[in-house]
Amino acid sequence: MAKGPRGEKRPGDVIGAAIKVARIATGEEDEDLEPEDDGKDKAAQALGKKGGKARAAKLTPEQRKEISRKAAQKRWSESE
Repeated sequence: MAKGPRGEKRPGDVIGAAIKVARIATGEEDEDLEPEDDGKDKAAQALGKKGGKARAAKLTPEQRKEISRKAAQKRWSESE
């Protein structure tokens, strides 16, 4: 089943999507606004984001440019 922008389950076909919308509109079914739990620790995710911002803040523009250049080379290399 396809997932919406927030991770909610949505039908992948047009008719199934139309039926889902009709059921939500008539109150037969609740809209899934909360994304499913991905099994990751929320505190660890928050710390990871905090650490990434701190690392980016202390890098010089030249260092960031070099890191991004290496990442782009790796991403677009023919080694697949």
